Order: sequence, then structure tokens, then C-alpha cells
Amino acid sequence: MKYDHIVVGGGTAGCILATRLSEDPARSVLLLEAGPEYPDFERLPDSLKYGWGMLNLEARKAGGPFNWSFTGTATPQQAAPMPVPRGKAMGGTSAINGQTFIRGAPEDFDTWAAMGNEGWSYVECLPFFRKLESDEDYSGDFHGSDGPVPVRRHHRETWPPAQEAFYQACIAAGHRYIPDIHEPDSTGISLRAENNVEGVRMSMALAYLDPNRHRLNLTVKAGVQALRVLFSGNRATGLEVESGGERFVIEGDEIILCSGAVGSPQILMLSGIGPAGHLAELGIPVVADSPGVGQNMRDHPNVTVKFTVQEGTYDDPNGMRALRLRFTATGSDTPNDMILSPASMNTVIAEGENPSHTINCGLYLAAGKGELRLTSADPHAHPSMNYHYLEEPWDRERLREAVRKCVDLLKDPAYAQIIGERTAPLDSDLVSDQTLDDWMLRNVSSSFHISGTCKMGPDDDNEAVVDRRLKVRGVEGLRVVDASVMPDVVRANTNVTTMMIAERAAEFIRNGQ
Repeated sequence: MKYDHIVVGGGTAGCILATRLSEDPARSVLLLEAGPEYPDFERLPDSLKYGWGMLNLEARKAGGPFNWSFTGTATPQQAAPMPVPRGKAMGGTSAINGQTFIRGAPEDFDTWAAMGNEGWSYVECLPFFRKLESDEDYSGDFHGSDGPVPVRRHHRETWPPAQEAFYQACIAAGHRYIPDIHEPDSTGISLRAENNVEGVRMSMALAYLDPNRHRLNLTVKAGVQALRVLFSGNRATGLEVESGGERFVIEGDEIILCSGAVGSPQILMLSGIGPAGHLAELGIPVVADSPGVGQNMRDHPNVTVKFTVQEGTYDDPNGMRALRLRFTATGSDTPNDMILSPASMNTVIAEGENPSHTINCGLYLAAGKGELRLTSADPHAHPSMNYHYLEEPWDRERLREAVRKCVDLLKDPAYAQIIGERTAPLDSDLVSDQTLDDWMLRNVSSSFHISGTCKMGPDDDNEAVVDRRLKVRGVEGLRVVDASVMPDVVRANTNVTTMMIAERAAEFIRNGQ
């Protein structure tokens, strides 16, 4: 059978796109996912079902059954590879993530449009953000009330002591409280929104795909890994895939890669679309020389301030993350480029390390960028990812300020009856900018928000891989729809923006664009 659309990857974008395209009964849609699927909610493993506490960590454990378990290089100062978890199950990374439901800043999308991507301004993207959500707490011009994705928040009466102390310390430091983080002018401390209902992680498999599996024009296949796109001349005609140890070909009029910011550039390069010199090194015939594939790799570098709490202080077993502090670094012309995120328990505990509370200090619009490259022409070989974190002095300066701000907040009287001791960074790490930089370079890590590796851009952008309708340049019948198309990472967690990208792409395709 030849399908109208083959969607490659059952993650955030893939589940949404396959669902929306199959709303038209005249379209035949095939959705492929390399990992397993659990269409029966009762049989969904607990680590995928429940998104709070230690089960949240279990889902993305390195080497686990639902994690591709990629690794990358953060900085040369770190001896061990940095884990890069990506979901390997229906729902993709939305099935193993932390469920933070926060859009990019309005300025992010206006910047995309200013870079030559007409149709991607904030005003033009807002209807698609509203379309996908059902917000329990807020309504009005900036919110949706009947979308597939439920949005919830932890309100003040439920906060554990350490979360309340963070709130009070931020207010005392002069930060405004704007509860709704989706208000365009929400600089300050806000409630963290999440797509979780009574502990259940509402992945895009649960929110979009499962309610619509009955459609006769929608075929869903799990346990099928796409190896490469096949071409006749420069037109994509199908895929070579593998399932159960066997390889075979599937044909389609349009191939849509939704394999994420790691998988999509990897498949493109394996298929002969990428930097010609790099492909030649691996003996891969070039279909289209596209220098930007795997380049422009963006993320949110972060370091974690850790502290213990005094004996008898209530520890929330769910690891509540109720709040976000967004602020603009001193001297920055990009508002809200920094975020502090407190957690009322540490769900990432290294071997031999005492449990502690944490505050993540995140740089949400880094100047530096990394690159992703193939290590082999073998589709099963993981690509290499060098993040080049904190190589830019401006990035080090801003993240250094965030750490010092966080340390100062912990000195507020609100923490006096809560905090035991700060365990990272140590006082010796804070002696000078150099000692703090050394600590950051040893400890900086990914926020798991990789994006930008198949950049969207205009014809005159040599690094652009797809156009503003997400069609791959240099070939026909092939699109990329996922976080990899972001021209730059948004100033927020990337999952909701990826949802919006998928909704936007579905509209393009329905309109014949």
C-alpha cells in the first residue's frame, strides 16, 4: 500500500501531526515509531504513566527500555559523557519528560519571523498554542479551553516549605509575582504549568493519538525504525525501515520526519542530505548538499545549586516544581534569558550523594551552539553531539550571575528554618569569577531541550535546512516537523513549542502549502 503521508516518529510532533492529518478521511496516514506502544492505558508501564517523583526519573534512566540513551560532550573539562535522554516509545520524549508546559517568549517567534520565516510571528503562532491546550486555571486571549492537552498548576496552598521559601525570597528581592507564565509580560516569579493530571503524565500519545486510533485511514505501527529516506531523482518516494530484524520498503507520497532534534538530522544525513564533505567521509551518496544539517544545535545549559534541609522539614515525595523565576541578565538585550527553577526534592541523585533540594539555574538563550554529526553510515550507531557549552564569555557571565543570585536567595530569612547547608557550589567555588567558571564548566549540563539541527530559514540562509513551510530544501516530497526546525531555541522548555509546530504544519498541509 502507498500512503499519502508517512509520519516518521511517534513523539510529540508525530502523534499530533498524524492525528490532525487523519481528521481528513480522504488522507491515508501511516505513523511509525521505533519504540513500543501501549494503546491500553491499564497496561501502560508506571514509569511512562506517572510523571512525578522517582518514577519521573525511572522513565528516562540511561539504558532503560524507553530511552534512546544518547550521550554528548558538554565541555572538555568533564571526563564523562553527558546523558542526552530521548524517548523511545509511543509519545516519544513527551512520554518520559518532566511535563513542563511553558511556551516560548513572544520575542522568540517574532525573531523567527524577522529572520525571514514569514508566518511564524507570535501573533500568528498564538492561535495554534490556544488550539492545543485545555487550561484549567486561566482563560482569555492567551489561553485555550478545549484542546487535547490538559494544563494544570500547583497552587500556593499545596506548596512544600522550600517552595514557599523560594517564593518569599524572590518577592523580597524585588521580583514581581505574575501567576500566569503565559502572559506576554510575565517577567518575574510565576506558577509552573504542566501537562499532568493527578500524577499522570499526559503524553501526546495519550492526549492526541489514543482517542483517535479507531480512524480507518490512520495506521499506527510501533517497533519500526526508519533507516533512510528513498528517492527517485530528488523526490522522496518512501522509506527503508527495519522491524523484527527484517528490512523492507514503505512507499508514500510525502515523507514527514518527526524524529526529533537528534533523529531527524541523523536520518537526513543517512539518506544523503547534509554537508557533502561529511557524507563523503562516510561513503554516503549525496542527494542534496545541505550544510546546515546537524549544525546550529541549541539547548539550555544549566547548573544546579543543591542544599540539604533541616531535620523534620517536610519533603514532598512527588518532587514538586511549582514555580519559575524568569529574569533578564544584567546588560542583556534579550528579555527573560535566565530561569531559576526550584524542586522540593532532588530526583537526580548521583551514586554516593546525599539527597538534597535543588534550584536549577538555566541559561535560556545561549550565544553558543553545538553540532551533531554521524559517527557511521550504520543507522544503529548513535551520532556524536558536541554542545560547546560556555565557550562564549557572554554565556559564562550570565550563568555566573544566575548562580550568585540563587545563592543570595538561599540567604533570605524565609529559608532560615529550612536550609541545612548548601552542598553545591561550595564556598570555595564562589571565591572569584574564575573559580565559579571552573565549577560551572565541570558541572554544566543539558536541560534536554535540544533543537535547531534542521533549521528553518529563507533561501539566502546557507544554514537553513527547511523552508518556512518546513519542506526540506533541495528535494521534493519531504518535510521535517519537530524541534529541530527551530531557528533558535525558545526561552522556555521546548515541548509546547514543538506541539505548536506540529499543529502549524498540519494546517500548512491541509491548505496544500
